[in-house]
Amino acid sequence: MEITTWHLEQTAPDDLSAAKPPAVPVTVTRSELVSPDLNRYLYTAVGGDWFWIDRLGWSWAQWIEWLDRPGVETWVAYVQGTPCGYFELDGSEKAGLEGTVELAYFGLMSSFVGKGIGGHLLTVALREAWALAERWPGKTPTRHVTVHTCTTDGPAALKNYQARGFRLFRTEVEQAELPATTPGPWPGAAKK
Repeated sequence: MEITTWHLEQTAPDDLSAAKPPAVPVTVTRSELVSPDLNRYLYTAVGGDWFWIDRLGWSWAQWIEWLDRPGVETWVAYVQGTPCGYFELDGSEKAGLEGTVELAYFGLMSSFVGKGIGGHLLTVALREAWALAERWPGKTPTRHVTVHTCTTDGPAALKNYQARGFRLFRTEVEQAELPATTPGPWPGAAKK
């Protein structure tokens, strides 16, 4: 299958074009404790419909290794106390990329798509990405926020990123072997 990946960026907090608040109240809370259980649940609940398969085989130790790094954060969105989506920020400082925060994962559970929540959640994610160093003493202030999306992501993903002020800086096209169907959030969870 041919997959196109778009790499997008913001280079200043003023790049953010905030979405209007959704019609339903949404609470977004940072998960301050490292929890592989929570992150794996969110990863499969959100990404199961979109070929998010790169972490499915991760061990407990791999989840801990990813999550337990300074500058890595998980934020969970709730509607009426029910998780509806999440985002992961990767502000771990890699050599040569100090001050860069990647929106590593972002999305909504399928039953909350189309309710005006995605733009709001992305607005919150970007505000928190730009403010990440304030929560991590000693971190380089954010100078650059990046995200990538591809043709196997949700159909509104690229449009939402661009509507929030992300600019395209690189496009890649590659061939990839994918399963015949998306994995779903758990075996037998197909909604059709």
